[in-house]
Amino acid sequence: MDRKPTEIRLRKQSRLLAITFDDGQAFELPFEYLRVSSPSAEVRGHGLGEGVLQTGKENVGIHALEPVGRYALKIVFDDGHDTGLYSWTYLYELGRDQPARWQAYLDRLTAAGYARQPV
Repeated sequence: MDRKPTEIRLRKQSRLLAITFDDGQAFELPFEYLRVSSPSAEVRGHGLGEGVLQTGKENVGIHALEPVGRYALKIVFDDGHDTGLYSWTYLYELGRDQPARWQAYLDRLTAAGYARQPV
């Protein structure tokens, strides 16, 4: 079943996208998490596999949220990235699966020898 947001708030100071869905689930998605999880081909890659590891996104900001029809958001990041549409379904999955997805990302960074900068 497709979930739809009932509230979306951009919290620039705390670098969080707060989103509540019609089933009552509410998530606070960090900007960095959204950026490194972008559904764009640039991040996901053009074929099967883990995509392109994103580094140096610890302090990324969001300039704007642009609605796309009634099904998605286009997120404009301050590092120039603005491709990839975040469907409501994808945003819900990002919230629901955040602990596991974030740990997988941190594990990939460690395996690549990248040390995250303090935020």
